[in-house]
Amino acid sequence: MKNLNKIIVAIALIFTVTNAKAQYDQLFTQYMFNETFINPAYVGSKEMLMATLVHRQQWVNFPGRPITTSFSLHGPIQDEKMGVGLSVLNEKIGVLNRNLVYASYAYKLKTGDVGHLAFGLMGGIHNQVNKFSNLKTNDDGSVDPQLGQNSPSIITPNFGTGIYFNDSTFFAGLSIPRLIDDRVSFNPNGDVVKTIKMNPAEFHYYLTVGKIFKLDKDVKLKGMAMIKAVKNAPIQLDLTANFLIKNMIWAGLSFRTNSSIAAIMGVQINPDFLVNYSYDYSVNSIRKYSQGSHEIGLTYLFSYKKIKNLSLKTLF
Repeated sequence: MKNLNKIIVAIALIFTVTNAKAQYDQLFTQYMFNETFINPAYVGSKEMLMATLVHRQQWVNFPGRPITTSFSLHGPIQDEKMGVGLSVLNEKIGVLNRNLVYASYAYKLKTGDVGHLAFGLMGGIHNQVNKFSNLKTNDDGSVDPQLGQNSPSIITPNFGTGIYFNDSTFFAGLSIPRLIDDRVSFNPNGDVVKTIKMNPAEFHYYLTVGKIFKLDKDVKLKGMAMIKAVKNAPIQLDLTANFLIKNMIWAGLSFRTNSSIAAIMGVQINPDFLVNYSYDYSVNSIRKYSQGSHEIGLTYLFSYKKIKNLSLKTLF
């Protein structure tokens, strides 16, 4: 049993160190409701101040699974010529615990009667710590003294940039959310090694595009695609189709290549408050060990002026 525990701990440490060395971004199925983490130029693209809370439980029943909680607040200023936003995220993967805090700014140029082209910047900090003391390594459930101490808490800066275009029925964006390669690793002596540098070869690129189709007076369809690209990894494609019914209820499906399919649903509780939920079913080998992923989002709207059909303006 002790040998088995040591093997489990070794696997956990390898998983932790591997992820600590690699730059990675958080995963959301309902990214279309919370694009501030993907593209800073998105902030202020709606006609009101929006506060969004999203919680994701990935790969339920899988030990050490990612658990992610994010909060964002953004809106337009200066007669909608600019946008500002604040984003906060906490993510736990195994013994790794990290926090992100970003401030975002977008400058918007009017194109045509209803279109806008925005240029965005974001800046903030990453904080991470490896909580080795949470590992139970002995038969009695106690912690091995060699692993009883957490790693130092590391804080690193980061920046991102993007562009975003939207009009009444079409939108598209291109962004690099993280320009700094902030790696944390451990040398053979167990000391923490922190690396902070700009490395274009490690950039994560996000391309989003979508369009709204009016099917009849009570039903609209929002089709959306997101492409994620990074060096030494397959390009990942997210395809989503959401139907909006009577400007109050929406439901749809999402597909992520080599990963999962998802059902998405939501409702506008009142003119200011919206709730949405999604369930991911894995289509790769991890489905043997997991009962899928759950994600719930809450959005509150602070209107600057009287707006008709808030759901249409904010989500579609």
